[in-house]
This record gives sequence, C-alpha cells and structure tokens, in this order.
Amino acid sequence: MSDASPSTALLHDLITAARNAGADAAEAVSSERQSLSVGVRNGTLEDVEREEARDLSLRVFVGRRQATVSASDLSEGTRARLVERAVAMARLAPEDPYAGLAPEDWLARGPFPDLDLYDPSDQNAEALEAQAREVEAAALAVPGVARSEGGHASVSKTRWRLLTSHGFDGVHQGSVFSLGAGVIAEKDGAMERGGESRALRHLSDMPSPVAIGTVAGERAVASLGPRKIASTTAPVIFDRRVAGQVLSPLLSAISGPSIARGTSFLKDRMGQAVLAPGATLVDDPFRPRGMASTPYDDEGVEVRRQSIIDDGVLTTWLLNSASAAQLGLVSTGHASRGAAGPAGVAGHNMHLEPGERDQAALMADAGSGLLITSMFGPSLNANTGDWSAGVSGFWFENGQIAWPVSEITVAGKLTELWLRMERGSDLEFRGGFNVPSLMFDAVAIAGK
Repeated sequence: MSDASPSTALLHDLITAARNAGADAAEAVSSERQSLSVGVRNGTLEDVEREEARDLSLRVFVGRRQATVSASDLSEGTRARLVERAVAMARLAPEDPYAGLAPEDWLARGPFPDLDLYDPSDQNAEALEAQAREVEAAALAVPGVARSEGGHASVSKTRWRLLTSHGFDGVHQGSVFSLGAGVIAEKDGAMERGGESRALRHLSDMPSPVAIGTVAGERAVASLGPRKIASTTAPVIFDRRVAGQVLSPLLSAISGPSIARGTSFLKDRMGQAVLAPGATLVDDPFRPRGMASTPYDDEGVEVRRQSIIDDGVLTTWLLNSASAAQLGLVSTGHASRGAAGPAGVAGHNMHLEPGERDQAALMADAGSGLLITSMFGPSLNANTGDWSAGVSGFWFENGQIAWPVSEITVAGKLTELWLRMERGSDLEFRGGFNVPSLMFDAVAIAGK
C-alpha cells in the first residue's frame, strides 16, 4: 500500500473542525484501495482494469441528529466544505433517539491482534495475464469443453482507519488475490456452463491455475445432458458451494435492525431451537487470514469469538450500537459501514460446525434424491420464513449420482427445514460465511 493514505492527524483535524463548527460528536473514516484485474478470453487479453481510490467519510452528531458525508478529494478546501455540509445537514435531520457514537466502555482497546490479513506480494498486469491465460487453458483442455467465457486474475489491497471524537483510533489493512475461469461444455448441440474461482488473503495459499481451471471444466462437462424431473417430495442435499444460501437468511433474520423493526420471522425465537440439535454457528473475527476477519467492528466496538447458535439454540442477536440502544442491550460488535450513511450489521467469519459424514455418506443414507450444486433467484418472505429457489444439480439413486437435472425449484418454510438439517463433514473455509453440505428430508421439488 502507498504511504499517501490520510494520517491520524488529518482525521483528528477533521473531527476538531466538526466540533468547532457545532457538532457534539464525530467520527471520521479514511480508506485507500488499490486494485488490478486482468481478463482473457480464448488466450487473448480482453480487459485490464486498474483502480486507485482514496475516500474520506465524516459522520457528525448534533444532539440526537446525525449526518454523513464523504469525498474522494482530500484537499484542505474540500475538507472544510465537508465539515460545513455535514454539520448543516445534521441540524436539519430528524431526531433519532438511538443515534450516537458507541459508548466508550464498549470500545476495543489496543494493541490489536495481527490477523495476517495483508500480503505485500506484488502482481503486475503481465503476471496476472499469465495466470488468467493458464487457468483458462486448463479449463479448455478438459474433454467436452467447447468454448471459454474467460479467465480472470486480480489483486486488491485496502487500508481502513477509524477515528472518533471520544478517543478511538484504529487502522487495519488487507489484501485479496483472486483467480478463476468459466467455460461452456457442449454435447449434441446442448450447452452447459461451469466455473471455479478462488479468492484468498495470501498469494501463497492460492491453488495452481491448472487445478482451478480443471475443476471449472469438469463442472461444465458433468452438467451436460440434464433431465427434467416430475414434481415430487424427496431428500435434498445442498452442496457446500451453495449451502450457505440456505442458511444465510438466518443472519438477516437475527440482525438487530430487523428485530427492532419487528420484521423478522425469528423475532420471537431468542433462546429457542432454530437449527437442528447439535448445530453450532460460530462467529470468529480473529481467524488468521479470514476473509471477514477484523480486530474491531466498524464503530470501534470490541469483537469476540462466539457461538451465535449453540446446539441449535439461538443465543444472541447481531447488534450495532444503534440497534442495541433501541433494544436495551449491548452491542455485539457487528457494526458494518461503508463510506456513506450510518452503520448496518454484518457477521465476521461465520461458519457452521461440520457433522461427521461426508457428502457421499449423506447420499448413501438418503438413497435417492436431489443434490443441488447451483442456485439462482432465491426468494424469501422475511416475515414468515417461506423460501424458494431455482436450482440445478444431480439426481442420485442408491446413493450414487444418476444424471444431471435442471429447471427445477425447491421450496419450504425455513423454520421447519432448519430443524431437520443434517450437516456434512466437508466444511471448507473460503469466504466470510462457510457451511458444509446440508441435507434435508422431504423437501418439495417443483419440476416439469
């Protein structure tokens, strides 16, 4: 990262100016991002995108009124206008009885842990192009693959600093390296897509381009010749690649703002079983090299490793300071914010603890049913938990893959499905929310 990111002194001056202009409290955030991405198609360079951005955000409070403004121009004149505009907007804003900085006794205290989120390795456009070409070539080399949708490689590095008028000062930085390819397989005039990509904090953790490309090609070929199936009720297994989409509605359903508004289908389920017995959902902000690791939340509040669901039982809401104040509780350290507006809520490296049986054993136990490997257009009624999604994957018989299937829909009420959930043993840490394969018995399947 460049050393040109805004300093603590600049942010301190911004907060001081806001206080002098009439703000009762303020917080300032600076962020710097550098990224480079390269795409190829059929071995030919298709695009190169480079970004270097610096942003400054100021949130001010006048009593219980607040306003947030941001800018990418960090000149002295722009900063002065930023302060003037923010305070003027706050004075005109409606009162919010829950607006304010997080209480001082909730704040994280340094020294902050080193979570190993930053890899200084340099990747120039030539190196990224070579990787993109190699991953695409490996995918195209798989027998049955007919054409490419492109290979891509990228690197991005960010630095983020938060300073508040009541003394919090924190900075952390991270890097992300990504590599992937998408291809189309063809047989008897029918075509199916397949792809694979990886995103990691450290370049040294990246699988080889050949390994990633080969998986992409094999997935496309395996999907050729899909059949339609009649509507039925049968066991359904969600592959770990898509299983998180079945469970992720839980996060929005237990977020403090949803609970405070009363718009969640889990609003009355605190302390009750919401997942099957034995299921534990862990939030771990301190996992080294984690894609959603952080030493503190986006309001500077202390974070900790905790079980959001323990043995199937819901133990906590996900709270920022505003929703905590509204509910008469304490922030759980889940504030998340961008450059504009007040903080929302997000988890940190959530994962569902794995079960004891791998995916093959789950299929063997089920006998016959549907293995879902791709999902699109999920729909959720946030008040009732009714859920549906378009899916494709494979029908299995006698515990073995029989044929690919597509153009089908699965549906159910999540509060009922989750209580019948069986966890696979194939948990893999890839993103900020990681789930092993999940099996549900007797799921409604809409086919032809």
